[in-house]
Order: sequence, then C-alpha cells, then structure tokens
Amino acid sequence: MKVGIYGGTFDPVHRGHIDPVLAAVGQLGLAEAIYLPTARPPHKAGRPLAPARRRYEMVELAVAGEAHLRVSGFELREDGPAYTIETIEHFRGADPKVDLHLLLGTDSFLELHIFRRWRDIVSAVTFAVLGRSAAPLEPSPGSAAWVARTQGRVVEIDHPPVDVSSTEVRRYLSRGDRPPTGWVPEAVVDYALKHQLYS
Repeated sequence: MKVGIYGGTFDPVHRGHIDPVLAAVGQLGLAEAIYLPTARPPHKAGRPLAPARRRYEMVELAVAGEAHLRVSGFELREDGPAYTIETIEHFRGADPKVDLHLLLGTDSFLELHIFRRWRDIVSAVTFAVLGRSAAPLEPSPGSAAWVARTQGRVVEIDHPPVDVSSTEVRRYLSRGDRPPTGWVPEAVVDYALKHQLYS
C-alpha cells in the first residue's frame, strides 16, 4: 500500500498545501496522504506560530470531505522538535510493508542535507516533490537531494504552481480580513478569525 506523509507548520493551511497533495494522490496512486502538523519544527526555530492544536484543527477542516486525505497528531508533541526520520520510523513500525512517500515542497527537498539522518531518509522513502515553480528540479551535484535523485528515489508531481503563501494569508487575517477567494478553505478562514489566531 502506498501512503504519503506530509509534514509542516501549516500556519495556516491553504490551497498550496492541498491541491498539489491531491495531485500526488492521483499520480502516485496513494491510498492516503497524511498531514502531520508539527508543534516545534526543527528548521523554523524562533518564529512565533499559532498554537499547534489550532493549526491541527485547521488542517482537519481543510481536508474534511477529501476521502484520501487525513491528519495525524504524531508530530504535535511539545517535548522537543519532530524529526522526519522519527516520523518515518513510526509509520514504518506500524506497517512494515507500507510503501512510504515523503511529500515535500521543492525548497524543502533541496534542503534535504539539513535533515537529521538524511541518508536513512533516502533509504526509507520515495520523495514526492511538490513543485512551487515552473523551473526544473536541479539539485547541486553531490548534495543530499542529488543523491536521492541519482538513486531513483524522487518523483516530481505534475501540478501547476499555486501562488499562495502562508505569510500573505497571515497578513490578511492579522487585519481581520478574509484572504482572496480560493486561497484558503472558507472553514479555515472562519476558524482563524473566530479564534483571532493572527490578530
């Protein structure tokens, strides 16, 4: 069974986090794609975030009604950063036969070298790269991403770029405004404004 795992802060979740994942489900034949909102991202230390439980609940709202998408609270622990290799080992331990696909944006994939135990990650998963631009994916020779690609562990998902960023969404919400239609599921906008997450 093919399963995708997709970690991030999702602060807040928007269409750029959803549409490419749905494309990956279809193109790779994934049984499901699991979102993993992270309480304490190791690579974004110091930036203030909306509370982890609130971000988790926004992702739940965003994927409601999508049969192949679900949310896991595995990375919500507050006792330390959530490392990708530990998440992979968790899901592999739950089902040793699962064919894991790690869904990553292009930027994150090209920074694979900063991931803890990246060589173990390369050995354990197939990378499904959710491109954010029309530019071809060209890892630097010798880099961790290049190693993954040369080992045939990378699939690029064919999906047009979604020109939305969480930073821009937060700017609207911080003013009490609704982002442009189509940027964020309406239920997520309602939730963020109700709880004044970015005010």
